[in-house]
Amino acid sequence: MPPAGELTIGMKKRRRSHLLVGSMALFFLLIIRVQTEISNECLSANAKSCEDCIQADSQCAWCKQENFTGPGELTSARCDVVENLLHRCPQKYIESPHGQTVIAPARPLTADRRDRSRPEDITQIAPQELTLTLRSGEPQGFDLHFRRAEDYPIDLYYLMDLSYSMADDLENVKKLGTELQQRMKDITSDFRMGFGSFVDKTTMPFISMTPKMVQNPCTNNLNGQVCTSPFSYKNVLPLTADGAEFNQLVGKQQISGNLDSPEGGFDAMMQAAVCGDKIGWRNNTRLLVFSTDAGFHFAGDGKLGGIVLPNDGHCHLNTDGMYSESNHLDYPSVAQLVQKLGENNIQPIFAVTEEFHSVYKGLSGLIPKSAVGMLSANSSNVIQLIIDSYNELSSEVILENSRLPAGVHFHYTAFCKHGHVHTGDKGHSCSDIQIGDEVRFQIEAITSGCPNDGKDAVVEMRSLGFQEHVTVKLQFICQCKCQADGQPNSEECHHGNGTLECGACRCNPGRVGRLCECDKNEVSSEDVEASCKKDNTSSVVCSGKGDCICGECFCHKRENPLEVIWGKLCECNNLTCDHANGRICGGNGVCNCSHCICFANFSGSDCSCPLSTHTCVGRGGEICSGRGRCKCGTCVCSEEKYQGPTCEHCPTCPDACEEHRYCAECRAFGTGPQKESCSTCEFNVTKLEEIERQESTCKVKDENYCWFYFNYMYEGRIPQVFVQNKRECPEEPNILAIIAGVVAGIVFIGLALLLIWKLLMILHDRREFAKFEKDRLNAKWDTQDNPIYRSPINSFKNPTFGSKATHL
Repeated sequence: MPPAGELTIGMKKRRRSHLLVGSMALFFLLIIRVQTEISNECLSANAKSCEDCIQADSQCAWCKQENFTGPGELTSARCDVVENLLHRCPQKYIESPHGQTVIAPARPLTADRRDRSRPEDITQIAPQELTLTLRSGEPQGFDLHFRRAEDYPIDLYYLMDLSYSMADDLENVKKLGTELQQRMKDITSDFRMGFGSFVDKTTMPFISMTPKMVQNPCTNNLNGQVCTSPFSYKNVLPLTADGAEFNQLVGKQQISGNLDSPEGGFDAMMQAAVCGDKIGWRNNTRLLVFSTDAGFHFAGDGKLGGIVLPNDGHCHLNTDGMYSESNHLDYPSVAQLVQKLGENNIQPIFAVTEEFHSVYKGLSGLIPKSAVGMLSANSSNVIQLIIDSYNELSSEVILENSRLPAGVHFHYTAFCKHGHVHTGDKGHSCSDIQIGDEVRFQIEAITSGCPNDGKDAVVEMRSLGFQEHVTVKLQFICQCKCQADGQPNSEECHHGNGTLECGACRCNPGRVGRLCECDKNEVSSEDVEASCKKDNTSSVVCSGKGDCICGECFCHKRENPLEVIWGKLCECNNLTCDHANGRICGGNGVCNCSHCICFANFSGSDCSCPLSTHTCVGRGGEICSGRGRCKCGTCVCSEEKYQGPTCEHCPTCPDACEEHRYCAECRAFGTGPQKESCSTCEFNVTKLEEIERQESTCKVKDENYCWFYFNYMYEGRIPQVFVQNKRECPEEPNILAIIAGVVAGIVFIGLALLLIWKLLMILHDRREFAKFEKDRLNAKWDTQDNPIYRSPINSFKNPTFGSKATHL
């Protein structure tokens, strides 16, 4: 490697040869960028390679032309939007890969049962396979079509609670096979059904462990019924098309019993879901009917019986169809159960009694494509419940996809029946889909960065409840094509100290610089930094606004891509120019090294002074109404009494309407005080049938007290007056009507006063009479205290009649 002194001299020579051209090119590029005034994510990304650039944003492109960057420019200047790069970089050197969607030839959707000879030939979703090539930030879309086919095969597995409270239900289920098969013929000709039963874990406190109760848990029953020993879950009958066999095997089942009310149904559902080979599930519609009259145990309840190992979600059925790990593994959690049901595309139907209907309704809300039906006390309505639930589930189409790589997102839009369009969370589904109906889903895939380390990935999409799926192959654009043509240890990168890749040098370890020309240990030496200072007396490197790398200033980038620092010593910027109207250079120029360079028709240090005079033209078409001069687009009035944007107003002058009213009246109508000297009026009058009413329209009275209107405007200093021909004169008063009105008013007022007086007198008399009656009723005379009172009765005593008194 050459000595440091020679290295510095060589670099200075190269900089001098490119300084003028590079600075001018950079300056004009800055003008273009400032005028664009958009947020440039490409510049903000500070990309050091083509790979970093195309991952920054879908609009970013990379210029792979050698010697593209000039003095003071970082390698990241190669990354920009295409329209900006084209000003400096020929199209053939611009690297901007794009994604694409390739759809493989697809099988057509099945119209009816005549379109297929075997169940596996049914096609309800198309296309079946496609490939998406994705670039960061660039969406790729495709459409999926779904048509519900006729006569689609169905597998139904009946999972029943055989605890003692379900004894009467078992009797009805024993006849279920042939009856259900007969009813399902109306829906499909390919129907299979199976049967499984469950009770609970065979350990305390879930069942009684006394030998007598283990042998017959119904020992204490007053009816003396014999029950089978408790068990967790048993696969009684794998899926079969023979309804008679179903009736025969189910007919042999006996009721059992346990101690607590919740049952071990989750264990049974888990095994029925994951033991596909032993249950006999096919690749078609899978229904799991869960029949019970009690609640359920879930993860954590097993600890009551000393069972602490979590459920592993695997199949543990022995040769007899019994769940062998019941007393070793805890109950599954709700989340585990939802996951396994989804993975195996099983649609549960909860047939439960009214008491627990709300409980299972809440559980169904956590399980996509599930239904809840209310079971009668003895399960007599179970067939109708199954058919209704199936119709409900099959009429809804819900799309889902397998796990996506980190950084990949799918957005769904559903185009359903009757023109309904759903987006967001509702964009996955359509409802009320009958046989033969077709719906469309629009899926948009978008990525950020380089997902899955650039490796291809496969995503499967399907409609819940149907086994058909769409295979989506994902390919990621994480590198530019030019990277494959990189030249390791290229001479262009300072004697082989880096790889020339896409026009830029990717330096070897320990090397830095635009051309890898410096050793990391020398970049901070005084000789190298001297060329990054203004003079020998300055201690500031690159004006404090950049970094000195290998004796060359690389200016700092601002957060706002429209704010740029440049120059040999980073002495220039577009931030410190004069402002006008809150904008740099008034928005009418560009800032170059603290000085505004104004656009055409603008001047001034802040470019706020327009050279055009159109804003100074008054109503008469004269500059500043002939009363001033136009300066920077604003009128400067010649006299202080004139005001307004075009000096058209004169607050201290006589009112224009008053000034021109008499001349307008005499010229238009030949009346008014000035009719004898009308010839002295120095303006022209134009009479119109109707004038345009404006804020400045004059409204004045003539000598006959009639209103008339006129407008005036200036053409030079002579006003033009436009008078409305029709005047508004007041109507003559109707004397008779006035006299009649006055007389009628006097009469009316007199009558009103008489009525009021009469009313007051009536009220006064009534009050006086009421007072008299009250005093009369309150008057009382006491005869004992009246001194002049004499009784009209006298008594005399006859001496000859003994003691008897004679009253006269």
